[in-house]
Amino acid sequence: MDISELKVMICDDSLLARKNLRDGLKGLGCNNILEVFDGQEAVDTYMSEKPDVVFLDIVMPVKDGITAAREICGANPDAYIVMVSSVGTQVHLREAIKAGAKDFLQKPTTPEQIRNALEHISGGDE
Repeated sequence: MDISELKVMICDDSLLARKNLRDGLKGLGCNNILEVFDGQEAVDTYMSEKPDVVFLDIVMPVKDGITAAREICGANPDAYIVMVSSVGTQVHLREAIKAGAKDFLQKPTTPEQIRNALEHISGGDE
């Protein structure tokens, strides 16, 4: 699948972090982008919209990213979740992988990091 064909969901309570990711994705040709604010919205939107990839922050209100990832992967073990966080401790990384995340990016993200994460889901066509 080409990057431009992916449906991507960004979940972060930080408007600036969402904008950074959105701008990076658009720069790579991805235009089908959903944005949500907290972990519960991420779970609900994932269930209704079925995005191809989810960029998920860890520390958020209502429901944290680890819990949201666990719920999303519980409903769809093939969900492609990329954790994006400024609190990139080994504990968080282990918890994210156990919850079902496929990748982990440190904030602030770069276009190269975003491209690398998307190439895994798109089959490396880009």
